[in-house]
Amino acid sequence: MPTGILTPETSEQIVTTCRTAIGDSLRSVTYFTRDDYEQVYLREDLERDADLSTFIGHEWRGFKTTQTAYEGSELGSYEYTIRVFENGFLIRVTNDSQGVFVTTDGLTIKDFEEVATALDSFLTGSELS
Repeated sequence: MPTGILTPETSEQIVTTCRTAIGDSLRSVTYFTRDDYEQVYLREDLERDADLSTFIGHEWRGFKTTQTAYEGSELGSYEYTIRVFENGFLIRVTNDSQGVFVTTDGLTIKDFEEVATALDSFLTGSELS
């Protein structure tokens, strides 16, 4: 599954961070930058047929659009995005140079907050690429 933009150790750290916060509800984990992406985890019962390049393009543009649209609002700084779908959820944690999106089965808001906080700390505290 790795494409080489992350070291195996860094990929494992991201997956471990997500598994610790989410557990067996974790479906997939994809790390991305402006120029590339790497799916670092896909649960074995799922098909490997998602169009990740389209997802990444949308999530990157979505981050920039959201960040700009709400900048300076009473809501405060952008933290993360949760998307709700018929068969699961997607959480995106992004900064100006990199991000991770995670798909899950059902979770509570507390679970989303835990994984978002853990991933934000990971992204903020590491030089991944």
